Amino acid sequence: MRIAQIAPPWISVPPQGYGGIEWVVSLLADGLVDRGHDVTLFASGDSKTKAKLEGPFKTEQRSQIGDTFPDTLHAISAYLRQDEFDVIHDHSGIIGPALGALARTPVLHTLHGPFTEDAKRFYRTLSGNIWFNSISDFQAACCPDLSYVGTIYNSIDIDAHPFQEKKEDYLLYLGRFSALKGAGIAVKVAKELGMHLKMAGKIDNEEESSYFNEHVRPHLGHGVEFLGEVTNQEKAMLLGGAKALLFPIQWAEPFGLVMPEAMACGTPVVAIRNGSVPEIIEDGVTGFIVDDETQMATATIKAIENISPHVCRLNAAERFGVERMVVDYEAAFHRIADGSPLQSTVPELAQI
Repeated sequence: MRIAQIAPPWISVPPQGYGGIEWVVSLLADGLVDRGHDVTLFASGDSKTKAKLEGPFKTEQRSQIGDTFPDTLHAISAYLRQDEFDVIHDHSGIIGPALGALARTPVLHTLHGPFTEDAKRFYRTLSGNIWFNSISDFQAACCPDLSYVGTIYNSIDIDAHPFQEKKEDYLLYLGRFSALKGAGIAVKVAKELGMHLKMAGKIDNEEESSYFNEHVRPHLGHGVEFLGEVTNQEKAMLLGGAKALLFPIQWAEPFGLVMPEAMACGTPVVAIRNGSVPEIIEDGVTGFIVDDETQMATATIKAIENISPHVCRLNAAERFGVERMVVDYEAAFHRIADGSPLQSTVPELAQI
């Protein structure tokens, strides 16, 4: 098939640091090429891919995130060439799927973000004119009345996450320093257990800086170590060495990529029940799911003592490996290219 992949213009593919969407697009584009498809990736010119690379910008537009012009120009550059493709797969913001609703070529839009009320209204307007893919059943349940092709989970490069059976003496928090991510809860849990906590991630804005200064900084040097934003290789090493990953998420995140990344390294995850967490973690098998922060310390000890690193690795490879995602998307592309009627395939999710 002739497949167009439209990545956001903000971050190169694959990303050099933070960039969950860009990692997924990179793995998918390369995987489709490996399976013999003719793939064109619309991304910034400093991207690296096995696909044909196209796009109006020579470098990533990180400094202009949120500006209308780069997003619009980038999306238009792809849709003006729609007749060259059997299917267009759009991972961009609102401009891309809006153009897709007017396109002659079948369009699949993967929903990478959460549903706000405005987003629901917007996507419902497009429903029936483009296909949608949810990245978790939880996400689809938040707005079940769209023309879904189904749920296809994000994947990770298993080989880029070295398995480590013997763990070092620390817990890990990996993510943004925001109240919604619960970094302060991770500090409380580690201190309650008397265990060393390594923390890595971005501090991007004033809100995050304020949260860090109040909930994390006072504890630095007292069993808490802040590493800042780390490279992909450093992240994998941190995940592999940790006794457990703490994931005290405070919002209904559609898909937390760091959870399968930890599992691939043989590291159990202890997470608060929210969003897609129950779909990613198999409770008692690859980690433990708790209802609130008061249960996290006990669950962390249980995870360290009872969860098998080998089972975590195998589970991640089977459920979140690249091949699984590529094959699922390939089937979806064939379905929409064959002219299947646009209707929701997940009406039962309304009951979740």
